[in-house]
Amino acid sequence: MSLPPEKASELKQLIHQQLSKMDVHGRIREILAETIREELAPDQQQLSTEDLIKALRRRGIIDDVMKELNFVTDSIDQELPSSPKQPVSFDRQSTLKKSDGTRMADSTTMLSISDPIHMVLIKTDIFGETTLVASYFLEWRSVLGSENGVTNLTVELMGVGTESKVSVGILNVKLEMYPPLNQTLSPEVVNTQLALERQKTAEKERLFLVYAKQWWREYLQIRPSHNSRLVKIFAQDENGINRPVCSYVKPLRAGRLLDTPRQAARFVNVLGYERAPVIGGGGKQEQWCTLLAFLCRNKGDCEDHANLLCSLLLGYGLEAFVCVGTKAKGVPHAWVMTCGTDGAITFWESLTGHRYIHKPINPDEPPLAEQPKPLYPYRTIGCVFNHQMFLGNCQPSDAVETCVFDLNDESKWKPMSEEAIKSVCAPGATTSLPPFPPLCASTIDASATSNEIEMQLRLLVSEHRKDLGLTTVWEDQLSYLLSPALASYEFERTTSISAGNEEFQDAIRRAVPDGHTFKGFPIHFVYRNARRAFATCLRSPFCEEIICCRGDQVRLAVRVRVFTYPESACAVWIMFACKYRSVL
Repeated sequence: MSLPPEKASELKQLIHQQLSKMDVHGRIREILAETIREELAPDQQQLSTEDLIKALRRRGIIDDVMKELNFVTDSIDQELPSSPKQPVSFDRQSTLKKSDGTRMADSTTMLSISDPIHMVLIKTDIFGETTLVASYFLEWRSVLGSENGVTNLTVELMGVGTESKVSVGILNVKLEMYPPLNQTLSPEVVNTQLALERQKTAEKERLFLVYAKQWWREYLQIRPSHNSRLVKIFAQDENGINRPVCSYVKPLRAGRLLDTPRQAARFVNVLGYERAPVIGGGGKQEQWCTLLAFLCRNKGDCEDHANLLCSLLLGYGLEAFVCVGTKAKGVPHAWVMTCGTDGAITFWESLTGHRYIHKPINPDEPPLAEQPKPLYPYRTIGCVFNHQMFLGNCQPSDAVETCVFDLNDESKWKPMSEEAIKSVCAPGATTSLPPFPPLCASTIDASATSNEIEMQLRLLVSEHRKDLGLTTVWEDQLSYLLSPALASYEFERTTSISAGNEEFQDAIRRAVPDGHTFKGFPIHFVYRNARRAFATCLRSPFCEEIICCRGDQVRLAVRVRVFTYPESACAVWIMFACKYRSVL
């Protein structure tokens, strides 16, 4: 049985805490320095991985760590890890039975683990902008048939999107099993297993394609106009491979990194939005990113945001679906819908974090009857799906405002067979994507980053005013008083509840003397580039008026507050303010 991704995330955090507690990293550094100083020749100051492992074993470091990690023995025989990076679960808090901490699955069991290793190559420029270069699924099981448990592979990395047929480089990979296997398999056994899996995968994909075609024919027979609806059964990933849309969604638990569904929506919202690049004219480029590629580059299209938000909401126990349709002017769009136990339908816009309650309009009502006014930007809806279900909208109109979301009514929503979806999208299916990676905690120091951006903005404002022949006087106390407002803005974005404005307004009234005028301008970004943010601020006439303020006793203030989220995502709030003596 496979270890759930959320358990793997908790396990990773526990191991990290244990290593930090034992100061293993510091001891490794000491041994590394000692080994280089004592055991290597003066002309050979590079230590190989094998030499380091031997030194750690000789000094008992590895044994100490394994003794601290007391593994559960009751479930070892029944539950084996589903991938090489997922060890058996353990609990440091309870009294456990003693066992061999190095015990692992045998080679035959590991051969049945079909999850590949997903590698993503990202390019980051000097401004911090990321570009997805390559995405590769590595079949690692050839190492099970190598003589010494070590094998070297050479893989060709291909580009993504429109460049998926163009090579971007060669990657040399060395794979080694650790601890070494007691018994290796013959290469013939490994190759036979892989060939059988490929054959099985091809057959499952063929059967699902046959079923999808039949389902589509039946859908069109209901009403010929269905041909123009956005019913998305397959979507191309970053490598140009067609996958069932249901495979892009899986329940994802955020551990202790995100506490509420609304906080999860805010996290998805602060990930950057970028449409897939198009070469030449024409329509929108088709590219849905796998979750790892999306998180690594920290930006993606609306479908990527919707898939991630739906996965997180499913992890919180909600009945969530990705909706595919259009918004204003017929622009294709994807958003998320949750169905409450009381039948309430809520739309979640993954690009903004906004939530909308759906109340359908009854087209049969008399013209003078009062009808609910929709506040959401969505116009039509063609289908909804999650990791287990796919339903096509077969109501007379695909307008969102008139749609009834009773998904159990097959006269309104035509379902696909859940068994058919499960055959290609269920966890462990050879055709599905590997398990979603656990979310990583932010590595950004919020206070230090806030101070750094604030200092850079002060320099940029001073230089800009100097070019205009203006002097600049900063008031630190006024800058500090802006902090509660920025915290309030972020809290409102996350919870849709406004709080703290009364205290902020009272403090500002006290700080601004009679006869003086105060002006403030808050603005929000999802990147940490101060120069880019300043250029954007100058395009706002309100902000430019503050930065270029002229008058008597002009005092300027700027405050930056960085709110961090998992995966290096962040919300950056900046507020420029000024106070000056009004002269009539």
